[in-house]
Amino acid sequence: MFKGIKPIRYAGREVLPLVEGGKGVSATNHMSSGAWAAAGGIGTVSAVNADSYDPEGKIVPQIYHALTRRDRHEELINYAIEGASEQVRRAYEMSDGKGAININVLWEMGGAQRILHGVLERTRGMVSGVTCGAGMPYKLSEIAASYGVNYLPIISSARAFSALWKRAYSKAAEWLGAVVYEDPWLAGGHNGLSNAEDPLVPQDPYPRVKALRDTMRAGGISDDVPIVMAGGVWNLKEWEDWIDNPELGQIVFQFGTRPLLTQESPIPDEWKQRLMMLEEGDILLHRFSPTGFYSSAVRNPFLRSLEARSHRQIAFTKEELGDHAFQLDVGVGNRKNYWVTRGDLLHAREWYAQGYTEALKTPDETLVFTTPEEKTVIRKDQADCMGCLSQCAFSSWADNEKNSTGRLADPRSFCIQKTLQDIAHGGPVDENLMFAGHSAFRFKKDPFYSNGFVPTVKQLVERIETGD
Repeated sequence: MFKGIKPIRYAGREVLPLVEGGKGVSATNHMSSGAWAAAGGIGTVSAVNADSYDPEGKIVPQIYHALTRRDRHEELINYAIEGASEQVRRAYEMSDGKGAININVLWEMGGAQRILHGVLERTRGMVSGVTCGAGMPYKLSEIAASYGVNYLPIISSARAFSALWKRAYSKAAEWLGAVVYEDPWLAGGHNGLSNAEDPLVPQDPYPRVKALRDTMRAGGISDDVPIVMAGGVWNLKEWEDWIDNPELGQIVFQFGTRPLLTQESPIPDEWKQRLMMLEEGDILLHRFSPTGFYSSAVRNPFLRSLEARSHRQIAFTKEELGDHAFQLDVGVGNRKNYWVTRGDLLHAREWYAQGYTEALKTPDETLVFTTPEEKTVIRKDQADCMGCLSQCAFSSWADNEKNSTGRLADPRSFCIQKTLQDIAHGGPVDENLMFAGHSAFRFKKDPFYSNGFVPTVKQLVERIETGD
């Protein structure tokens, strides 16, 4: 018999200890988050380039008209503030005074601080908290406190939280709403794996979360400040020993993947149908993201093409050096200063014969081979950059005085803004990045979803409360 969960106090109100994970570009909006709050939990509006609407209620396409990246970046910030503010207003109305509404931002998104200020200014009294990860958001506490809202940093280790607490958060301790521990091996989207951790060797979250609680206690933080367990959470029966556990203090559970398959979820039907077909192992933890972070997504043809592109890669030197004694004679036109090994020369000629006739330089003194069509798309996407990230490996954009990372744009990556906008608004699921957590294969096995059943958010929350 599942022992059940009890409501907690959050932002001055009683809510279920169930959080809807905020998912990127338009994958979590007012419909899903408003319904989650109305069911008594904490709904999360994604404030990452959210949709806004015209007077007829139709989604406004985010089209960029400016000629320069810097000016397109200003357009992006305006879209982001307008869209997220409208999503919060609608979610707040839908919640009907129940539960709570949080917003989610990525610290490494372009203009993050300006967007956060803009949204919180326009939605005073509606937002209970700000969850924020993808980077080290030192200024998060200061910004949230200035608007009287909670902040919930997303971290993947006690060490990361300790650095944030000592440098900044201890100065605004009263506004720390919770600490979100996001399992870097199991969560969907961008993950917080450090260079010291092996992406192929998952670690048990319990000792990592216990270490986080010990770090919080050492900082004088009450056990009543929840730790939100995020990533890999499917049902609560599997986490029963975490509930009312004195070692861990107050635990709240975040569901990111399961709310994708609800009637209120804004993702297109084709995406929902694909979720019900996934097998174990279909989610890939990879490093193709232009953020530089690891991330988890469905290993569909889009992701497989990036894997294949990186496999068609050879190192070069600019002069004859050691084993690099052979001049490359394919893919580089009349340029003569590419010296490769004999084996790589044979690989390059083979790829060229298969139609991968364009050799593109990477920042790591390597060449990747693409088709002419792929090259055209890559170069156009790089030229169209609007600065959606604070720094982007794919386009070399950076949110600094020169608007440049100082590194060569990396053709092994992709325009993340373009693909996430496309899939969220009906683009082909096989031709776009499809984020998902590593438990997504369970849709196919869970009897709750048998015969293609898609629940309402209310039905899902009620199901979760039973432990299943």
